[in-house]
Amino acid sequence: MPITLDPDKLRIVLEHRFNYKICRNCGARNPPEAVKCRRCGSRNLRMKKFKRK
Repeated sequence: MPITLDPDKLRIVLEHRFNYKICRNCGARNPPEAVKCRRCGSRNLRMKKFKRK
């Protein structure tokens, strides 16, 4: 289902869906400003992948 929203709503949706970090060890979701994983304590974090079509 394509998103045909105004730019402000689209920005809010994208921020909520893709603005977090994923732990590479355990797969936990972490806040975007995190340095260590909340679950396992690892520093091996990456941003959520985002591919625009």
